[in-house]
Amino acid sequence: MSETPPAILQIIPALDTGGAERTAIDVAGALVAAGFSALIASEGGRMEDELAAAGGELIRMNAAAKAPHTIIANAYALRALIRSRNVKLIHARSRAPAWSALLAARMAHVPFVTTYHGIYNASNALKRFYNSVMLRSDAVIANSQWTAAHITREYRRQPKRLAVIPRGVDLSRFDPAGISPSRMSYLRKSWGVGEDDFVALLPGRLTRWKGQGVLIEALAQLRVDKNLSNIRAVLAGDAQGRDAYEAELRKNIEDAGLAGTVLIAGHIEDMATAYAASDVVVSASTDPEAFGRVAAEASAMARPVIAADHGGARETVLANVSGLLVGPGDAPALARAVAHIAAMSPEARLVMGRAGRAHIANNYSRDRMCTETIALYRTLLVR
Repeated sequence: MSETPPAILQIIPALDTGGAERTAIDVAGALVAAGFSALIASEGGRMEDELAAAGGELIRMNAAAKAPHTIIANAYALRALIRSRNVKLIHARSRAPAWSALLAARMAHVPFVTTYHGIYNASNALKRFYNSVMLRSDAVIANSQWTAAHITREYRRQPKRLAVIPRGVDLSRFDPAGISPSRMSYLRKSWGVGEDDFVALLPGRLTRWKGQGVLIEALAQLRVDKNLSNIRAVLAGDAQGRDAYEAELRKNIEDAGLAGTVLIAGHIEDMATAYAASDVVVSASTDPEAFGRVAAEASAMARPVIAADHGGARETVLANVSGLLVGPGDAPALARAVAHIAAMSPEARLVMGRAGRAHIANNYSRDRMCTETIALYRTLLVR
């Protein structure tokens, strides 16, 4: 009878969409290729099939629960899983499941890793204690240099070990050479834009800090310039229950006279084609993105990027080379940036886009992220 392969268990609230979820699945696939069993404890979601295709296994669990009794119950369930499935290390990617993972790891005497995929606000002492679970691990992964600096600046408690492993982009999936003109044309037609229209794409779930309202305000300012009348904007992302905010955006679009200019497209599964079908990609987040995968993925697709000048975007976007950086929440500055990119020749935009792809390929590939993550796991397993 063959020996059960060693398993690595990741835990995350859900598998719907987002950088943390994508990272977990990418690492799961790399673990399987390296000879491990890859388990993910989660409520599941629309990305379950991708996890299965990567060779990973979903352990269904109410991992998002914050109630103390559920956290403790999850900890005992995880401890049992560690024992039954030969789990050698547990990796938490969010705070609520991190508490359960911490308790389970200590009971089972296995290494515990956490990743900062975002920046956690701490308005009071209780909140700071809740956030501190992310620093109680044997190793903390920061997904950008900016995130690492935030951790060392904001917390008195310092991690035992802090490793900067930036989010990685799948360069085979996000490859402009792999997208046919017919796919781009079909998607543009579904958006209702013409061949000569200039499309600004803003991907991200519909939530205020992602900056959809800032882009709408910027386009309202550009609307008075008849030379820019062919500019269109596509907001790609769903509300995820924030129906009031979506209604607010639709009203802002109507009030600004942009009904034929701005489209709320909902969730787009094929983001590689969406990037390819756009002329510029906008990341207008008003709060800093810890990494900001939109800017990295868009650059990988050789598209110019306009991003808010804070957070991880300062690392993934080369200012005035692969894109432009503008003040967070500054609609006039964003309007000027969109107008600037729109006025460039297609050849100049292509040069900018190619510089972005080269930067991502050299520094932010999925393979590099997975290799460095598994190398970190191995050092902890040896200990």
